[in-house]
Amino acid sequence: MATVYLFRHGQSEFNLTKTFTGWLDAKLTPLGVEQAKALGVMLKDKKIDLAYTTRLSRAAETLKEVLAYHPECKQTIVDDRMIERSYGDLSGHTHAETIEKYGQEQFDKWHRGWADKANNGESFADVEVRVGSFIEDLKKQYTGKDLGIAISAHGNSIRLFRKIMENASVEEVVAWTIPYDKYFEYTI
Repeated sequence: MATVYLFRHGQSEFNLTKTFTGWLDAKLTPLGVEQAKALGVMLKDKKIDLAYTTRLSRAAETLKEVLAYHPECKQTIVDDRMIERSYGDLSGHTHAETIEKYGQEQFDKWHRGWADKANNGESFADVEVRVGSFIEDLKKQYTGKDLGIAISAHGNSIRLFRKIMENASVEEVVAWTIPYDKYFEYTI
């Protein structure tokens, strides 16, 4: 059976400043680099044959630190179905300015509401559809194969990956905080 090691990128510059990042590119902070290296150490004794990341540098940089321990990994695939949730028109704006402009209640709906989304953005329900497609393809390609698969992703795509794989409720999903320094392991 194939084993999936799913982890969030290290802290980015926008995470540090509490700015809606979404599909914008944001580099890792020095702490984020250390978190990525710590993930590499945590996963160093696992077998990783192939890896997935998104086009965003924070995920790719984190994966690079993990793969430093895995010369056996010969293939890295970029798949944006695991990209961060798009915050649309909120991208690049801080949480504080969003609260000031729209109020705490609206901020909470956009930030952690299940079906709510900012203009030109995605809801968690939208992200679940594309993450679900990614999981279906993983299962079709790798179920029953003796492989280790690393996936360097983003907080909100991981949230939906976990929902599907753990059969979690919407209430659980919107309440989770996805850590920078932990990985989630699944077999397919």
